[in-house]
Amino acid sequence: QLQLVESGGGLVQAGGSLRLSCVVSAFTIEYYSIGWIRQAPGKEREGVSCIRGSHSYGSAYYADSVKGRFTISRDNAKKTVYLQMSSLKPEDTAVYYCAVRRVSTCPEVLSDYDYWGQGTQVTVSS
Repeated sequence: QLQLVESGGGLVQAGGSLRLSCVVSAFTIEYYSIGWIRQAPGKEREGVSCIRGSHSYGSAYYADSVKGRFTISRDNAKKTVYLQMSSLKPEDTAVYYCAVRRVSTCPEVLSDYDYWGQGTQVTVSS
């Protein structure tokens, strides 16, 4: 059973930046795909970004709503995945979750993630 712990959320003004971290308790995360998903009040969960495992060359994808503003990265030695968020907008306000899929390819549907963290709140004020 993996455990995921997110941190780095908080309150920031529009245009500001935050970096979220997700630490995974696993022997290794090298071959796992790991994603960030957010859920705003009254809205469905949205896949924000996902970084593929080593078998898929560690490439990443981003939702159109965050392209050019968010960057996902991973440090396999630290078993940590980061989400650097810049040029934040009020519509980025949500609870951000990280999730792990135990294969290198990112899932097409969110329900294909195998493990989820508890989430961290990000609030962007206008």
